[in-house]
Amino acid sequence: MPITQQRWDTARAAVAAGGERFAELVAASDGRSMATADWSVADTVAHVAAIASMYTRLVRFDEPAIPALQDQVLATTVDTVADLNARVLALVDERDPATLVTRLRSDIDDILRTTADADPTTPVTWLGDAKVPVCGVLAHLVNELHIHGRDIARAARKPWPVPPAEAGLFFETFFVEALRYGIGRLLDNDEPPSARRIAVAFRSRHTTPVTIVLRDGQVSVEEPGGPVDAWVRFDPVALNLMLFHRISRTRAALTGKVAVWGRRPWLLPTFLRTVRCP
Repeated sequence: MPITQQRWDTARAAVAAGGERFAELVAASDGRSMATADWSVADTVAHVAAIASMYTRLVRFDEPAIPALQDQVLATTVDTVADLNARVLALVDERDPATLVTRLRSDIDDILRTTADADPTTPVTWLGDAKVPVCGVLAHLVNELHIHGRDIARAARKPWPVPPAEAGLFFETFFVEALRYGIGRLLDNDEPPSARRIAVAFRSRHTTPVTIVLRDGQVSVEEPGGPVDAWVRFDPVALNLMLFHRISRTRAALTGKVAVWGRRPWLLPTFLRTVRCP
């Protein structure tokens, strides 16, 4: 489906609301606590703030996300995103959470103001030379606030509910649209390409039905109705947590939040070795 005005409005509202919730959570957390195995709460806030800063440039359409690292940005794949994240984080010399949150709020305001009259389908160049609609850029920022907000909330032992409709923006408006617009080098890997067509249908109450196809190492999007090897019905919150390794595939399946069935569901692991997130 095309990016509708309603979807665009939802993405903009989710960025604004998510940014405020994230800021309030950080204010109630200890910046020295470990949010992940490698990052403190302060490091995590610095990472999210750096992404928002990058996006203030991207949504101007003619500016690179990180001028000092542009060659690495364009060469980045899912498997090397961690290297880029480390270099970007090293460029952020601030670790005071309150100062970082002030910057984050300012950058979110800048993004929303800059895009107020933008065409949400306008493509921008993202990591790996992938093309993403500006609506997808906002959806990605929403997901960063959700995922890293959860990391901080767990460290602070605080609740972090995520609205499923907001979570669905990442899959529908960022990931699927990047496949349509041109995924660039982002999904490149060393996996020997299989000539066999593997088609997986994704269904959720909060997203538009879509079929993603892997063939000869290339990934494409098809409209529903064609032959399908596996079906995936998902809750967007659980799917995002699984894609970003916050919960295991086993846990997602056992809770019923991600269900798989079909004629050849055993092909899904091969599919997911290419169709993946960092």
